[in-house]
Amino acid sequence: MDAVIAVLPGDGIGPEVTHCARNVLSAIAEKYQHNFSFREELIGGVAMEASGEPLPAATIDCCKSSDAVLLGAVGGSKWSDPNAKVRPEQGLLKLRSELEVYANLRPVKIYDELAGTSPLKADVLVGVDMLIVRELTGGIYFGEKTRDATSASDLCTYHTHEIERVVRVAAKLAGARRKKLCSIDKANVLETSRLWRDVTDRLMQQEFADIELETLLVDAAAMHLLSRPADFDVLVTENMFGDILTDEASMLAGSLGMLPSASIGDSTRGLYEPIHGSAPDIAGQGIANPCAAIASAALLLRHSLGLTREAAAVEAAIGDAIAAGARTADIATPNDTTVSTQQMSEEIMRCLN
Repeated sequence: MDAVIAVLPGDGIGPEVTHCARNVLSAIAEKYQHNFSFREELIGGVAMEASGEPLPAATIDCCKSSDAVLLGAVGGSKWSDPNAKVRPEQGLLKLRSELEVYANLRPVKIYDELAGTSPLKADVLVGVDMLIVRELTGGIYFGEKTRDATSASDLCTYHTHEIERVVRVAAKLAGARRKKLCSIDKANVLETSRLWRDVTDRLMQQEFADIELETLLVDAAAMHLLSRPADFDVLVTENMFGDILTDEASMLAGSLGMLPSASIGDSTRGLYEPIHGSAPDIAGQGIANPCAAIASAALLLRHSLGLTREAAAVEAAIGDAIAAGARTADIATPNDTTVSTQQMSEEIMRCLN
């Protein structure tokens, strides 16, 4: 297979972990006789410093002419003023909109060897294997915003078609797993959530009657994610709730550094990034965990390129490296010997080959 992959290293630890993921993709191409070419562009704070814009036109053009997009992270302390008119995060939101990737997939699977790094008791984590599907291009993050000297507002708007399309994605994924879908809303308070629930109930009855549907209010869902996480298969929710709940769910795995994400839409071109952010406090120290970025590359292989065998090989290599004892600082217990970003990547490559 020939494929063009846009690489946006971004800010903070983004360049470090993206470099590792790119190396793994190159190794996959060599091992399975594919031809992957990489085109690197700027996004976020580094793009602002170079051009004044967090998402330059050249970056948009590169991404739209590629088969998939691999992203590192955006943001950092030097651009952290929330009152600034131009911020790195605006580039990420605009990229999602430009690529029309409306469904964010965040798998959460527990490695037995890392159960001790989670703040939860090990017996609660047995059997945890969930997929959270977050609506990505609607809701309060994209709504009209106003502010004056004494007040501010953020408008949360959802349309029926936005809810239908992301719930369809989640239901189809549930159908290929354990046939359980949990829809999360705040229908006892929010009108947008009442629409979300009505649309979801109707769609599931009409198109996915074989899928077991559970509905939870978001506050209850936050509690149940910690008290009974193994009960969940696929969860679907709106943009802001999904943003918060997926970070909470990362603590099941022990570290943000273990969790990948895929943002997909109606085309095969997707956006793939670790969920951990730019982590400016450890940038440049060589201690960042590359597993989430490498696992995001596996999702790229699966969802954009249709290379399921290759994706499974990458995911297995991550698991084998963990089983062999490789630990970056974020997933190490006090008695573990830690490895650098590069050493963890090399161990995964060794397991892959």
